[in-house]
Amino acid sequence: MADTPQPERRTRGRPRAFHDASAQNVIQSLDRAIMILEEVSRHEGIGLSDLANRLDQSPATAYRVLVTLEKRGIVELDPASQNWMVGAQAFLIGSRFLRRTSLVERARPFMRRLMEDTGETANLGVARGDQVLFLSQVETHASIRAFFPPGTMSPLHASGIGKALLAARQDGYVPAEGLEHFTAQTITTSAALLDDLAATRDRGWAFDDEERTVGMRCIAAPVFDATGEAVAGLSVSGPVSRVTPQTVADLGTAVAEAASRLSAALGHSPAE
Repeated sequence: MADTPQPERRTRGRPRAFHDASAQNVIQSLDRAIMILEEVSRHEGIGLSDLANRLDQSPATAYRVLVTLEKRGIVELDPASQNWMVGAQAFLIGSRFLRRTSLVERARPFMRRLMEDTGETANLGVARGDQVLFLSQVETHASIRAFFPPGTMSPLHASGIGKALLAARQDGYVPAEGLEHFTAQTITTSAALLDDLAATRDRGWAFDDEERTVGMRCIAAPVFDATGEAVAGLSVSGPVSRVTPQTVADLGTAVAEAASRLSAALGHSPAE
C-alpha cells in the first residue's frame, strides 16, 4: 500500500504560499541597497564615484540609495570630504543583534545560578529612557515570588536595576524633580536619589526597599560590556518576609559577584 502523501509543512516566518525561488523572492532594489551599505561599512569614508566603481553601479543609482539610507540615519555624508560613512542608526540596529545573541543568552546561566544561590527570583533589565525594560527572569521555586515578565517596564528611580544603572553612569545623569510616587518608600526628589546612588556606588549594589511595590524588595548590580559601559542590570527580588534587613548584605554580595562574572563573560576587564 502506497504511503499517504503528507501535507507540506510551512516554515515559520514565511508566507503560506512560499516556495524557494530565490530570484523571484529577492527585492532587487533592497538587495542593491544592502550591498552598498556593506561596501560603505568596509571604509572609514568613501566617495560616490569610488563606491559606484567598486560595485559596478551607476553613480546616480548609488546616490539615490545613499540618500535614502541617509534619511534613516544609516549612512552619513561628511560635508568637508564628501565621503560617505556608516551612520549611528546602523550601529543601533547592529547592537540590537548583539544584545539578543550575547546579553540575554549569556546571562541565563548566571541568572539561574544566582537564583539557586539566593533562593530568590533573578532578573535582567536594561535602561530605556527613564525606564527599566526587563528582558529575562529566572523564577524562584518558592510559593511567594516576584514576577517581572519580559517587556515589563519600571521607572529607573523606583527599581533596583534602575538605580544600579544610574549609579554606574559616567555622565552624572539623574532624573528631574517630581519623580513619580508609588509607595511611602519611593524616592521622589533628586537630592534623595543622589544620596541613594552614592551609597549604591560605595557598597557595589542597589537596594529597592519596597519603593515600587509594597511587600517586595530588590537588590541589583550593574553589568558592564567590553567597553566599560553599564549595558544592563542583574537583580534578585523577593518578599520582605525573606529579603530581610539581616539578609540584604549577603544578597547584595551574591548579586554583585554574579554581575561581575556576567560582565567578564561579556568581555569586561575591571583593570582596564
